[in-house]
Amino acid sequence: MFAIVTAGIAVVNLDLFIVNVAIPSIGRSFGGADLANLSWVLNAYAIVFAALLVPAGRAADLIGRRSAFLAGMVIFGVASAACAAAPDVWVLVAARVVQAAGGALLMPASLGLLLAAAPAERRVATIRAWTSVGGAAAALGPVLGGALVAASWHWVFLVNVPVVVVAVVAGIRILPKPAAKSVAAGTRQEEAEALPDAIGAGLFTVAVGALALGLVKADDWGWTSPALFGSLGAAAVLLVWFARRSARHPAPVIEPHLLRRPVFATATAANVVFGMSFGAMLLLVTLWCQDVWGWSALRTGLGVAPGPLLVPFWSIAAAPIARRIGPGPVAAVGCAAYAAGCVFWRLNLAITPDYVTRMLPGMLLTGTGVGLTLPSLVSAAVSAVPPERFATGSGIVTMARQVGIVLGVAILVTVLGHPSGGAALGVFQHATVVLAATAFAAGLVALLLVPAGRSARAHPTGATATAAPDNAASSAG
Repeated sequence: MFAIVTAGIAVVNLDLFIVNVAIPSIGRSFGGADLANLSWVLNAYAIVFAALLVPAGRAADLIGRRSAFLAGMVIFGVASAACAAAPDVWVLVAARVVQAAGGALLMPASLGLLLAAAPAERRVATIRAWTSVGGAAAALGPVLGGALVAASWHWVFLVNVPVVVVAVVAGIRILPKPAAKSVAAGTRQEEAEALPDAIGAGLFTVAVGALALGLVKADDWGWTSPALFGSLGAAAVLLVWFARRSARHPAPVIEPHLLRRPVFATATAANVVFGMSFGAMLLLVTLWCQDVWGWSALRTGLGVAPGPLLVPFWSIAAAPIARRIGPGPVAAVGCAAYAAGCVFWRLNLAITPDYVTRMLPGMLLTGTGVGLTLPSLVSAAVSAVPPERFATGSGIVTMARQVGIVLGVAILVTVLGHPSGGAALGVFQHATVVLAATAFAAGLVALLLVPAGRSARAHPTGATATAAPDNAASSAG
């Protein structure tokens, strides 16, 4: 079962890294599309993925994780084929939206399936294994993406299709079917009323999209333009509307009671901030290697790979340390290492290509930072929710990271603008300072994490129902 479920995790994470490497090639294929337009190939996916993760997690809890996982895989596979066949940027963006919907459906269901099959004392280890698969896919992504782009960028999407077909066929036969339940009429009515808030998900999607649009177009529109104020104002109004609706809806996109759990809320906030630096870094390194150093996609992929290769190693190595001192300090050290990698680039990048002395140390430091930070934050957050909310909780924390990635990419596009010639170095150096500062801020938030048991005592609401799972998870890692 683990192999089938993690196949879904792998293709979703692989897709992010492959597409980053392919962005310059996609732009050339579509007549030199500019970075602001191309950024929506990444951001449309991330926004929809983020907005639907929590409703999809809730749907998986209600309709069955097996069904949700298999349906998500099918949608993701069909949309991947549509991405490969896209004739222009905006058709590709539309196909990416559908692809994101499939990924959002399968991702929380995958973790829910694994956690349901794991004993309480193995849940945190299961979460780390689940996260490590994403890290391994990230390590493979740049190299595989570079090799595929050398043939054609279309292959970065087509590669998903055979994996999906095999996983779905095997999943139908192997994944455990849920036990039949005898449900009273009143319970059926309660479940019907608890369907995920589709309107809330729509509000969240448009709000994050409007915010990203304003950031991406700020230079083109002007920082004092009515269009920019309109975009940012619409985002603010929609986010307030979304928050008020979430407080009243029986099945909101973000359940307020989960955010009242200090460990969960803090880990989720740290995920947003760290995601901003993480998402921007992926695109920054790709653009630097291909547009400034003139490297091929394959060489760029090989150059990026050492960082992601360290993620699974540090994810596993950090587990016993987190058990002793807690996830907060581990995540904070990871953020510091990540920021140090960005500072290294600020001090050493040069127009003349020199990978070993000017790029590699920064990749190793940022890879170490990601490996220490992301698994620690995810395991801390998901361990702080009751078992019946595993899929929902994982959806929220993953959503938080995706929102951060959207904002990070949008901010990077604004910071970079349209550099050319010798001006590129200064602009990219400025961007690395922004990345370092954001990662450092995430580390400060992570330091606010407290052990789950202490959090439950400090916040007694709902403690009776959840103290046992939280404490068990805490003792497991």
